[in-house]
Amino acid sequence: MSKPASAITKLFAKLNELQHLFIIILSAYLIITSGWILIGRSLRASASFWDLAHVYLGLITAIFSFTFLLSNSLKGKWRQYFPWLKGDFSQLKKDISGLFKGKLPIAGGSGLFSWIEGLGMLVFVGVGFTGVIWYFLQGTPDALLWRGYHIMLAKSFIGFIVLHIVLAGLHLLDFIRD
Repeated sequence: MSKPASAITKLFAKLNELQHLFIIILSAYLIITSGWILIGRSLRASASFWDLAHVYLGLITAIFSFTFLLSNSLKGKWRQYFPWLKGDFSQLKKDISGLFKGKLPIAGGSGLFSWIEGLGMLVFVGVGFTGVIWYFLQGTPDALLWRGYHIMLAKSFIGFIVLHIVLAGLHLLDFIRD
């Protein structure tokens, strides 16, 4: 007979379910308000609300990026998003050859859509990682270097989000057609 789940286990399970929603909300806020941010080598003593909110919500989002990657990699799920780690390119090849024949790739499995999602998770973690490093290197000569990496990866993540939305729409369209 199994033990009943503790309150902490239930809380973590619920947070895991809501992770994607939290990531969407936090990322949208950080991206939308990023144009208002005036942070260079360091966070100024007289930093605005927008600067402080970006930094601290960004730190929270960085944690979510790591836990999201972790939760999508445990229990063998890494094979779906990162099949290249085990040298599996078979479904990717099928999906790409299918594209040339006008066929949409299937969602799930270890095909094109999953590869893109896996790469998106890595870029997301990269955005969080570079932001955290930039934060901890404030005031040093390397801070601007990490700021540049952070901005480059953030722009890549925005591109991923657009692609992710398009692919989700194609998946829904395919689902409706069936």
